[in-house]
Amino acid sequence: MRTLPIIEQHFHGAYGINFNTAGVKEIVGLSHKLKSEGIAGFFPTLVTDSVENTKEQIKVIKQASKECKGILGIHLEGIFLNPIKKGIHNIEHFLSLTIENYKKLEDDFIKIVTLAPELDEGLISYLKNKGVKVQAGHCVGWAEGEKKPDGVTHMYNAMTGVSHKESSTALSALLDDSVYTEVIADGVHVKDDALKLLFKTKPEDKILLVSDALPIAHSDQKEAIFADSLIFYDGESARSASGTLAGSTSLLPDIVKTLGKKGLFNPKYIENTYKYHGIEPKGELQWDDDFNLVKISV
Repeated sequence: MRTLPIIEQHFHGAYGINFNTAGVKEIVGLSHKLKSEGIAGFFPTLVTDSVENTKEQIKVIKQASKECKGILGIHLEGIFLNPIKKGIHNIEHFLSLTIENYKKLEDDFIKIVTLAPELDEGLISYLKNKGVKVQAGHCVGWAEGEKKPDGVTHMYNAMTGVSHKESSTALSALLDDSVYTEVIADGVHVKDDALKLLFKTKPEDKILLVSDALPIAHSDQKEAIFADSLIFYDGESARSASGTLAGSTSLLPDIVKTLGKKGLFNPKYIENTYKYHGIEPKGELQWDDDFNLVKISV
């Protein structure tokens, strides 16, 4: 089977490299390792942090992008979230969804912002006018009209779920054919039946595979600091001491293999990320019958 090279739009790091703390050389080195995994491009994703640290890491990532064309922009997953669905994020750093607060860290290299639409105070329209992708995540609500999100961050996770008694973020995302949906299909974050519901309900060209990979992915680390919390990897999932599930410990090629073995993989899910961001397709991956990469051209 042949597919386009992978573009990862929700990715916190791997091989022990954390985008919230890494230096330029570490990020450039990571980009080379990712190419050998079939990942041609990625959006370094910053978890909630202080404004000062976020601004500093934006500078670092931009500098690294000058040496690595595979760095496509920053995904800001944090600061503008709902405390009710905080997940692993540190609410001490959360800010209200105002243009003034966004301008404290604004940069033209921020291409995606995950936020809670129900808390919006003018930020959504501002971001859309700037051409930034707005994604609903870590939230309990939705927005319609001009404020409707472009996408949904890690579908089902850290949002109000499917219910037959009330509206929810997950239901709105499933029913709206115009909205893209990220999904972490690693077998841990979303169980197979919920995946099948998503794949059956949404148009196939609106599904985005993401890893939400943590820095401990593809490393020998069993514990690490992430989002100001100590997380522990037990061989299957990474969680805080209180049991809160953090990101994934798989890279996206691993997830493709997992889906492929279950008969749930569709090459369109890789192509969609190119379409979502207007990226010109280039290169090719070849997979064997067991979904192992046998040829990489990126």
